[in-house]
Amino acid sequence: MSTTQSQHRVRARLPFDVDALTAPPIRRFFIGTLLGAFGTGVTFALFILYCHDVRHIAIFPATLILTWEALLGVTLGPLYGTLVDRHGPSIVLTVTMPISALGIMAIGFASTLPMLFCVGTVLAVSGAGLWSAFTVLITRIVDVEHFQDAFGVNFWLLNIGIGLGAIIGTQIANLHDLRSFQVLYILSGLLALADAALLFTLRRYGGKLEGHQTQAQSEEGWGTVLRDRRMVRFTMAGLLIMICGYGSIEAGLPLFVTHVAHLSVHVIGLLVAFNTFTIIVAQLFVLGGVRGRSRALLLGLVGLLWGGSWLLATSSLALGAVAAVCCLCLGQILFATGETIWQPAAPAMVNGLAPEHLRGRYNALVGIIWGVSGALGAPIAGLFFQFHAGRAWTIVLACGAILGGVGLTTMRRVLTPEEDGRALPSSADVHATAHLSS
Repeated sequence: MSTTQSQHRVRARLPFDVDALTAPPIRRFFIGTLLGAFGTGVTFALFILYCHDVRHIAIFPATLILTWEALLGVTLGPLYGTLVDRHGPSIVLTVTMPISALGIMAIGFASTLPMLFCVGTVLAVSGAGLWSAFTVLITRIVDVEHFQDAFGVNFWLLNIGIGLGAIIGTQIANLHDLRSFQVLYILSGLLALADAALLFTLRRYGGKLEGHQTQAQSEEGWGTVLRDRRMVRFTMAGLLIMICGYGSIEAGLPLFVTHVAHLSVHVIGLLVAFNTFTIIVAQLFVLGGVRGRSRALLLGLVGLLWGGSWLLATSSLALGAVAAVCCLCLGQILFATGETIWQPAAPAMVNGLAPEHLRGRYNALVGIIWGVSGALGAPIAGLFFQFHAGRAWTIVLACGAILGGVGLTTMRRVLTPEEDGRALPSSADVHATAHLSS
């Protein structure tokens, strides 16, 4: 068989349009994602341990740094969403990403709680607009029928980078060696700068929208977004499931592993590895499996998977060390499977609801969900662990994740088949967004 025939067969088996997702602009975006994610990974899940075990700051005040960052992100998110809609995502990324990179490097040299709060402020101010800018830039580079695939592949690469970085970072990190953390934070910042440089080459795609808006469109803003009952519904259910998912895992899982299950810090790297490996293996299969299926029902499944992962964490406390690690690893497989469904389905649903001239604001609202979930998830974890109630924490999260999933499932009744992913839209339909009342 010839090389060309082999390549065609491989392309035919992939669950997405290879040509659409390997064009030079999106390829550069994906490479930037991989570099930036690797940089994030080398310090992933280490911040609270750095504060508590290296800088000797109490756990609860350390979690308040994450809360402060999240609250600032929530406050500034609407402003960044407006800026993205008015001026395009590239100007936001060009200004904020280098500042964020320098802030990451500064963490390794912040020795007191006030200094860490100052660095956290810089990171929050510079990072508040990244979610909406990244997401809108993807929608500028690929056509609407490829949104779900592009979000899925981007998340796949994101987790490859984070996973590899976390495996390396947790091996380098030494809770008794400050210099090891300084090396990791400098490396993380340098890779963030490399990501920023690649995204700068895409600035012609991320400028202000060409063409003229109607008078009615130019007058629309946040009021229009907040009157979209379906988006408000997504926000409320999404917030609950995110608090019990991403919002709790970064601060809470490392504490659970080291201070409740009494396992080594290196187990955190193992859990991240299982999470990452699951995503690497499952994401491409999931992309093919979710095409044509209800996004609302898929997001409900995410709630079940995340709830199951926390119940497995609870179960690990009744087991010996080896069995406990295996149980936690299985929990991460469930959590990661949920992630592979959430990341293509949720952004595709939101960007299906959003008219193009308000897409920055709609995605900023999703960024606010992330921010609020972090603002609440970290101190909730801190309070539970402060009072030695790690088992109760996992049970509460399991119940919340499942309840949030049920809320997202009910959205199926208020979405069109295109918005729900049961029918694929075409590029000609990108501006067509039905406004249904719940």
